[in-house]
Amino acid sequence: MSAVQKPALRFAPLRSVDLDAVSAIEASIYEFPWTLGNFRDSLHAGYSCWGCWGNEVLAAYAIAMFAAGEAHLLNISVAPASQGCGVGFALLDYVMLLGKERHCDRMLLEVRPSNLVARQLYARTGFQEVGRRKSYYPAVHGREDALLLERML
Repeated sequence: MSAVQKPALRFAPLRSVDLDAVSAIEASIYEFPWTLGNFRDSLHAGYSCWGCWGNEVLAAYAIAMFAAGEAHLLNISVAPASQGCGVGFALLDYVMLLGKERHCDRMLLEVRPSNLVARQLYARTGFQEVGRRKSYYPAVHGREDALLLERML
């Protein structure tokens, strides 16, 4: 029996032509997704916007901001067909490396307490809870807090 090989992953900056695919993935996995405008604004503001491709198909993307010695992960998402294959871990590792290259000492991010899959990924990669932002996210019945996580780079 032969092992199934994972596709080689390719990381590249997102371009305007990629944003329809990014927005489609976002809408397919979140109840309250970022809009196409949010992604356009991130790109035009000069945020670090990265895609992760496997077999030339967009598998995941990340948006980060690097400033004042800190990296802030604003969004990281994996397409449904690529979930559970290590793509999220690989992209997160790549973005942390970018933060180190830009002389950031730590990375911060927010995550919903209800997003158990993401919380497991962050725990496995060394993130720790350092705070809570009250009523940060929209939710079906009002608002949901955000856990503020930090990892030293």
